[in-house]
Parts: sequence; structure tokens; C-alpha cells
Amino acid sequence: MAWLPLSHSHARDCRSTSHGGLVAVTHDVPSRLDELVSTAHRIRQAIESVIEGKGDAVRLTLTVLLAEGHLLIEDVPGVGKTMLAKALAKSIDCPVRRIQFTPDLLPSDITGVSAYNQQTREFEFKPGPVFANIVVGDEINRASPKTQSALLECMEERQVTVDGVTYQLDLPFMVIATQNPIEMEGTYPLPEAQRDRFTARVAMGYPEPSAELEMLDVHGGTPPLDKLEPVATTAEVRALIDAVRGVYVSQPVKKYAIDLAVATRHSPDLRLGASPRSTLQLVRAARANAALSGRDYVIPDDLQELAVPVLAHRLLPSIEAQGQRRLPEQVVAELVRRVPVPETRAS
Repeated sequence: MAWLPLSHSHARDCRSTSHGGLVAVTHDVPSRLDELVSTAHRIRQAIESVIEGKGDAVRLTLTVLLAEGHLLIEDVPGVGKTMLAKALAKSIDCPVRRIQFTPDLLPSDITGVSAYNQQTREFEFKPGPVFANIVVGDEINRASPKTQSALLECMEERQVTVDGVTYQLDLPFMVIATQNPIEMEGTYPLPEAQRDRFTARVAMGYPEPSAELEMLDVHGGTPPLDKLEPVATTAEVRALIDAVRGVYVSQPVKKYAIDLAVATRHSPDLRLGASPRSTLQLVRAARANAALSGRDYVIPDDLQELAVPVLAHRLLPSIEAQGQRRLPEQVVAELVRRVPVPETRAS
């Protein structure tokens, strides 16, 4: 299902596209979106030089970055969760900090602390590792809920409050957290409020045998991550995010995003549906996905492609669904097939 351009004109004129009776009126793709696709391609190539055979996971990671969101990477040990996060961080020339979450980690170890300076006889704020453009939180579920909650304000409001003083975080700001869903001993499951702040969740999965064979050849000598050089600057990433903000979303497409969220709230297979925050993040991610495809307008395909990674990790299955071993991912995929695609004309 895709929309095909029916007419073209100069940059300030409109272009009409159609699918199933739905007409979207948009502008020609700005040149800065062309630059976005080029820059994103360089970043993607750099990451894929380290992570073999995971093109979908890499694209989703870039989508979340450009949507000003945060990413939760959840899978079994040894499939490249931390490697993906580090590869993205090294591909962009910006401040990057890594936090190894452990049971004894304190909230101040993340946000920073006010320390008394005996020379000036004043308290000085010592910034924590969260003061970076990309923060890699490794095994986030190994820290206590109190420590996990230290990220809530940072992720939602891009600021840190310590001792009553608020400090703004530099943009872009992205948290990439990893967790292992298998080894649950000594871990603390992420509370729903924090899961809801992650724009998307991705599972790496095991590589294909051919990709694993290539990994043995490439990673057998010098780790490729050591040779990875930045291919984009912080200023370029900010410009790309600004371009994504300008991607057009028609009223029927917005209504379609709401319909998908409402469907999760009314599903008998779920006891916790998607929040309004998730609807907002679904649309933001759809904007980024459209831009990465070279479009300055969102189509229903963008929402359908992102519905599972953006919505599923926020949902809680009902007791009956748990008994039938129906995962939220399966429920969302079924709802995407059932919710009608918008057919109202937009202008």
C-alpha cells in the first residue's frame, strides 16, 4: 500500500497524492530532506559496518533519533544490543556517555550532585553522565526503581532538577537503554511509566547464518567499533531533526493514529492500552520514517510499519491473553489489520 504522486509543480505549489480515496495535499520534498536522506545513509552505513544483518533495527534506531525519542533495546545476551547503541554513538560527533546500571547505582550517579567547594565556600553542581547528547544505559533493569526513575524527568522534559535547581540538557538528547528479558534474577522490571517514555522498543534477534559467518571474519581481528569514525556532526543532526518537524501530517492520518491507540484501549486482550503520549510519539516517529524515505508527508504505511515497535512495549496483556500466550506485539499487529485505513478526503 503506497501513495503515488499524480502531479508535480514548483516548490511552493502543492502535490496531490491518492490512495483508496484519501487525498493528501503536500509540498515538494525540500532540499533539506534530500540532505537528511544522504546524512542518514552515511550514519546507517557506519553502523552496519559494525552490526551485520540488522538493517531494520538500524533504521528504527535512526527513526527514533530523528523523532527526538528514546530507544529500548531488549533481547537475549550476545546479540549486539550494546554494540548497536555504541555504534550509533560513535557515528555522530557529539558527547556520549555510557552508564552501567547495577543494583548499587544511585540516582545522583546519573544526574549529578552538588558538592561543597571549600575554596569558594559555595556548592557547585557536578554534572552526571546524563549530560550528554547520547546516553547509553546498559542493562537498565539491573538498577533499583529509585535509580531508574532518575531518568524520567530527563527523558520527558530534557532537563535535570537537583537541589531545587533545574539544568537544561543539550539537544539532541537520546537515551538508548538495553535490558535482558531472560536473566531476571537480581533485576527490577521497568515500571510502566518509564516504559511509556521510550519511543520504541527493538529486539535484535539472532543473526542469519551468513551474517554470523561474516561477523566471525570481521570481528576476528581488531574490533570494528574501534575503527568507526564519526560521519555526522551534532549540528547536522539538529538540522535533520528540524527538517523532520516540518513533515506534513494530514488530519485523516492523525485520526488514523488515534484510532490505532483507541483500539488498544478497547481490546479485550489488553488490560492497559496505549497512552496519549504513545499517540504523539507514533506520529513523531512516522514523520521521521517518512523523511528517511524521502517524503515530506506521512502516509498510513508509516504508522502501520511503526505501530508494533512504538506501541507494544507500553501495553499489558489481560489474564486471558497471558493464558493463551498472546503477546502485545501480536495484538497490535492484529489491530493494525482490523482498524480501517482513512478514506476521507483531506485538503
